[in-house]
Amino acid sequence: MLHSKRQFLKGCGALLAGASVYGITQSPLAEHSDTSSEADIKYAMVHDENACIGCNACVEACREVNQVPEGVTRVKIERRGPFGEYPNQSYRFSRVSCQHCEAAPCVRVCPTGAAYIDKDTGIVAVHEERCFGCQYCIAACPYQVRFINPETRTADKCDFCQQTQLKQGLQPACVLACPTKALTFGNLKDADSALVHLLKSKPTYRAKVDLGTRPKLFHIQTIDGEIML
Repeated sequence: MLHSKRQFLKGCGALLAGASVYGITQSPLAEHSDTSSEADIKYAMVHDENACIGCNACVEACREVNQVPEGVTRVKIERRGPFGEYPNQSYRFSRVSCQHCEAAPCVRVCPTGAAYIDKDTGIVAVHEERCFGCQYCIAACPYQVRFINPETRTADKCDFCQQTQLKQGLQPACVLACPTKALTFGNLKDADSALVHLLKSKPTYRAKVDLGTRPKLFHIQTIDGEIML
């Protein structure tokens, strides 16, 4: 128990020091490579912090398409700043939402199997009918992106629009709504996808990788090199 606690604290300390930057440390595609026996789809998303203007169009599109009640949200954009001296000031924006971890703590602690990883897409999702609102998943999530839906009384979070947009063969609502194309969504296993090309061409980072969660939400860091978590 002491050893496990020490490892967890070590991971938290590493987070405070900064996230791992891909392109400098290792390839994200290598980490997510799989055997032929697994599904051919593994969805992921990239948020370009340089392109994001903090307009919250993604937040509102998600709310409308997925019928997210007021007072809670599946995605939010955190604003930091201003930075610099007036009049040359700027803000920095970072997406906060489900990371769709390959080793998801929320799934491990769920007593009913309501939290699960979809074997066909890699999406971390929720069987609403199995959830009784114990909130174990909320406590276990190191990214603090789960919540109890005030209308259904069950756990809720971003599911890449699995039950809405993806069912219609469309991109997630946030991706389609973004006016600056700051979001790229696609299949990590498709070498020809825009997502894979982007990951190969630009350094990215992911939050809290030292906890071993293997998140699939990537960020292109701000131009000045500062990583916002």
